[in-house]
Amino acid sequence: MRHRVANRKLGRVTEHRIAMLRNQAEALLKHGHIQTTVPKAKELRPFVERIITIAKRGIADGTALKALNARREVLRDIPNKDVVGKLFTDIAPRYASRPGGYTRLLRVGYRQGDAAEVAQVELLGFEFDPKAKAAKDEKKAEAKPKGVGARVKAAADRLRGKRKAEGAEGQAAAADTKSQARAAARKGSGNRRGPSGS
Repeated sequence: MRHRVANRKLGRVTEHRIAMLRNQAEALLKHGHIQTTVPKAKELRPFVERIITIAKRGIADGTALKALNARREVLRDIPNKDVVGKLFTDIAPRYASRPGGYTRLLRVGYRQGDAAEVAQVELLGFEFDPKAKAAKDEKKAEAKPKGVGARVKAAADRLRGKRKAEGAEGQAAAADTKSQARAAARKGSGNRRGPSGS
């Protein structure tokens, strides 16, 4: 009997399960949100929240020794130094006054292939907005001054666009003349049969 056994096995051996949770935690801290199945998401939440709490305690004390120790503890689970740096500089200070509950689990729907229930796990304050990236790219394109090469390329594209438009008009005119010729041939031929006489 599995009385008082806390965690899900997720159909994996211990080493694989821990490696998967570490990879998912790294991706969540790096991007702010990930999509995975609901049982994996429920296992990921306490794993990530424990890591964020360790980072919070390390920076809250203010001593360099405790911060270094906390950083090393987190590096045991997440060996990516860039992600750990982001955790200690951006994420943990944001949750300094919050006593836990740093993640949100949103049920998205069901996966196409195996109908597994999918959830999106996101850090609070890092809510995912798919339209924000498109707007950011548009702003960047507008704000970026064009160099000589970009201006030449834009001019060439405009010329090609004109040529394509002219070519499309010419093709449309040619198609009209062909259809008119066919119609005239049908009218002139009447009910005649072909050379076989059938």
